Amino acid sequence: MTSHEAEKAPIRDRDHLLDKDGMVFKVIGDTHPNSHYLGYVKYYPDTRGDRKLFGRSYRQNSVVSKSFGILADRPECYVYSDTLGCVITGVPRAEVVHHYSARETLRRLLIEPGETGTHNVGKDLITIAERLDVRGELELFGVTGSFLVGCENERSDIDLVCYGEKGYLAAHTMFSTSGLIRPYTGEDRTRLYLRRAKYMEGSGFDTLLKQEERKFQGLTSGSGAHINCEPLRDDVSAPSKGLRAKEIGEITLLATITDHSEGVSTPALYEISVERVLNATVDDPHSFADRVLYLRSYLGAYTGAFRSGDVVYVTGKLVHLHDDERNAFGVELTPWSVSRSYIADLSTHATF
Repeated sequence: MTSHEAEKAPIRDRDHLLDKDGMVFKVIGDTHPNSHYLGYVKYYPDTRGDRKLFGRSYRQNSVVSKSFGILADRPECYVYSDTLGCVITGVPRAEVVHHYSARETLRRLLIEPGETGTHNVGKDLITIAERLDVRGELELFGVTGSFLVGCENERSDIDLVCYGEKGYLAAHTMFSTSGLIRPYTGEDRTRLYLRRAKYMEGSGFDTLLKQEERKFQGLTSGSGAHINCEPLRDDVSAPSKGLRAKEIGEITLLATITDHSEGVSTPALYEISVERVLNATVDDPHSFADRVLYLRSYLGAYTGAFRSGDVVYVTGKLVHLHDDERNAFGVELTPWSVSRSYIADLSTHATF
């Protein structure tokens, strides 16, 4: 696929893009500047890597902020986003040489599994794709991560995405009644906690697991591989969901979730009522309290994690959010350019 053809392709959130230098970017969001596709480096050439692509060793990256270092010699990959309100990494549109579509790849693997069907985790993925196809729901799903670009191995997870309300309902059925996926129970719950805690430092065992058990994830009945499915916006509404942001500072607070309806898909947007401001880098933070109305995350960590009525302990970036209909302050949980984690954690002992 040429760079010109990639411009015309329906590039969706969580698709991957290969650039001219062999970097594989994971696309973030559906609203992009004219010059770049926003995203972070997911796979990059490295002799120490344990993945193989194009006959070379590649290394996997799962931390958004590390992309700045990986791209230190590529300042053209640093770009300001009005939607995110900060500098993020991205691939210049003119430098895209291949578009890996999550939806098309899952469809192709069903027809031509190739080497994917030769190992146990890959066989689980093909079995799930076959079930979705029988139910007429395959087009509502895509596959990301290592299976998307073809660098999977026996230790790979299965990372799925689903699109829109129909995809969400289909994922709920698949994870709860298909018999192909079992939930985390018993000692496996500790494995799940350790898997997530390294990215969500400071979260307690019980509260983190309560959040995680609300998501579409589990273990495949065949190989016992981790599988998850991240709900995304549908193709039509996705580009219009890009609330523009302006950074103000950092803030820590207790809040109650008042509406989770837009938090079940990525980017997650929760309506909140602030109960107490605990700390902030701005002067007189309490003047913002009544006007902080949203909690937002572009990463899947908080998609589907909260419900209306939940009390959450939040540390994140204080931002001003606005579009044609909304004008308010919010807390951004996506750590685009900082090394530490932003946290939204269920609070079981809140007093206010």
